[in-house]
Amino acid sequence: MATIAIDYTPAIRQQAGIGRIIRGQVAALIAAAADLDLRLFVVGRVDEAERRQAPLPLHTTLLDERNMVRLWHRLDMPLPRVEWFTGGPLDLLHATDFVLPPTKARRKLVTVHDLAFLFYPDAAMPSLHHYLNVVVPRSVRRADALVADSYHTAQDLNEQWQVPLERITVVQGAVDHAHFRPVHDPQQLAEVRQRYGMGERPYILALSRLEPRKNFVRLIEAFAAAREEARLPHQLVIGGRKGWLYESIFARVQELGLAKDILFPGFIAEADLPALYSGAAFFAYPSLYEGFGLPIVEAMACGAPVLTSDNSCLPEAGGPGAIYVRAEDVNSIAEGIVRLATDAALAAQLAAAGREHAAHFTWEHSAQQLLSAYHKLL
Repeated sequence: MATIAIDYTPAIRQQAGIGRIIRGQVAALIAAAADLDLRLFVVGRVDEAERRQAPLPLHTTLLDERNMVRLWHRLDMPLPRVEWFTGGPLDLLHATDFVLPPTKARRKLVTVHDLAFLFYPDAAMPSLHHYLNVVVPRSVRRADALVADSYHTAQDLNEQWQVPLERITVVQGAVDHAHFRPVHDPQQLAEVRQRYGMGERPYILALSRLEPRKNFVRLIEAFAAAREEARLPHQLVIGGRKGWLYESIFARVQELGLAKDILFPGFIAEADLPALYSGAAFFAYPSLYEGFGLPIVEAMACGAPVLTSDNSCLPEAGGPGAIYVRAEDVNSIAEGIVRLATDAALAAQLAAAGREHAAHFTWEHSAQQLLSAYHKLL
């Protein structure tokens, strides 16, 4: 029986995005891989609640995450190896979040979720941007194989760093269809509206960390133009925590006099997402670049039409359930908003096509793609 260590750190530290992907993939992998000895390790300490929620025992490091990152990645120290914490020799180490820690594992696999730090330098703080540009290429060179979240990210790895496509396995994200499905209960829909202070107006939902790559300033400008052109009654609800360089987002709302029409409820709990997606007129995700675009699939699974960008992997995620706009063109985004807000037949058509498309993205399928990567290496 092959022994495989999986870096479960993102699943513990990140509630959305990559964390959600790792939690979903690992849970499905455990169910599908009874012939493998899977061991989950976490960089830094965890509390008892986190241990109870994990699907397998967690192997943790003695030092906290900041000091382990300093040793392993900033100083490039070869010790301590992952095996010291996971209980002995490894046949395979799967580093799930861009960077490869020290290991003597027989095979090494690294997941690269996207290359946003290459294409958009302002996607992260300068110190983090420099760190990623040093550590990620080094991890890619040291790995025996890579996992990419989308076919587009695989192509980016090939074009930017000349990684042969045969070294890359695409393992797409997915959704839990028992959770992400249409919500029709009026009371549940009303309770979620009340919880986030949304009132009774129809709303356009956007969701992501507030940072430049998510393109919220242009979305706000496009929303203003669409309201003026079509006299839309909608409000724009932008959910997500503050990230890097978020100040311009709030400043643009004030400059356009839209403080009463744009709501920032902060982080949205995963339990509330299906109702918010279901109640939206449509979901807007005009990002400048993504590695997969998980919220698009979640929204479609809940029956929401989608407006998204025509760049990177987003057409893979959206398929026939979305209309596509040019992310850097405010007029293009505004035209898309007007179409979806005023054409009920189009919205219904996209909602139906989106639900059918989203049904293909299951964690079981994602786990099978990941098992394929493991078996190729073992």
